[in-house]
Amino acid sequence: KSFSGGERVKLRLARVLAAEPDVLLLDEPTNDLDLGTLEWLEDFLSGCEKAVLFVSHDEALLERCSTMVLHLELLRRKTMPRSTVSRLPYGEYVAARSRALKRQEQTARKEREEFNAQMERFRRIRQKVEHDQAALTRQDPHSGRLLKKKMHAVQSMGRRFEREREKLTALPEIEEPVFLSFPETASVPRGKRVLGFELPELAAGGRVLARDVRLELFGPEKTCIAGPNGAGKTTLLRLIASALAERRDIRAAYMPQDYADTVDLSKTPVELLNRSGERAEEERVRELLGSLRYTTDEMSRPASGLSGGQRAKLLLASLALSGANVLILDEPTRNLSPLSGPALRRALRAFPGAIISVSHDRKFIFEVCTSAVLLTPDGLVPLTDAQAQNR
Repeated sequence: KSFSGGERVKLRLARVLAAEPDVLLLDEPTNDLDLGTLEWLEDFLSGCEKAVLFVSHDEALLERCSTMVLHLELLRRKTMPRSTVSRLPYGEYVAARSRALKRQEQTARKEREEFNAQMERFRRIRQKVEHDQAALTRQDPHSGRLLKKKMHAVQSMGRRFEREREKLTALPEIEEPVFLSFPETASVPRGKRVLGFELPELAAGGRVLARDVRLELFGPEKTCIAGPNGAGKTTLLRLIASALAERRDIRAAYMPQDYADTVDLSKTPVELLNRSGERAEEERVRELLGSLRYTTDEMSRPASGLSGGQRAKLLLASLALSGANVLILDEPTRNLSPLSGPALRRALRAFPGAIISVSHDRKFIFEVCTSAVLLTPDGLVPLTDAQAQNR
């Protein structure tokens, strides 16, 4: 029980390998791992001579360790499953898939443009024949026979166009991407001192974890606290959140690692986000949840029945609606899929306020944060890009 998450992963792998299996099956192996253990796991997977099948939301792990991909999707509002197998590494698969989808969309749109032009010409021909038929008199049977032949030809042409319609290249079907944005009003003036935190000793469970902890942050900076498992990062973040909650010159909001700490999971997402209870607010909430790929059923289901990723998006949606201009985030991306992750990182990068976070997600650190620090027994020290890349 005293082992860190990384130590437990290493122990479980050692037990599995001791049985000399032919295949390793790993379900989200990077969950709860610090940067150092992530590097160890990547080295292990890259050098492992056994077949390995792993499920992961960690885009960096997928890019560095996968040699083929089984991609599972839910299309048409999560009603139609689709699977794709590619013998390409993850990064190459994503790039090749993007190119193929773009080509398919261009081809489909061009075919539809040409087909619609042909259909417009066909409609004009049909309208002329119908007009001529309506104007025909009984005293001109010869013209009547000619028009009857023309109408048969027009009807035949219409059937041919219907067959051609069925052969048109389909527009690509993909999982709907998520979308989230924060209001411009959630900003912090540039240079405003958001945080000046000093702690002589960081302790937990009667044990001193770090000494002389100092962290300073100005608007609209975004910083990440990294460090080994068990170093006290979550404990430190809670203390920072508590200190900022007392401030009146900023509006701080906290997203814990354990969502149940701040969210009543017995309530539905709509109930949790619609604080006023008004109909107009409920419509706004439903629109926001829809943009995060919640189905109507998921919006009305207790949050306890949602996946980790859906709960994470629920917390982020709550932050967006709160109007907070300082976000305190503990592992905000840990449950997000490779489909949701990029969009939500873009939203956090564009957030006009300040962010103080704990994360081991290398994509999050590099794409969202303007700085990163490492929690050590001697306090916080700057974490360089090279260190974050290689730890």
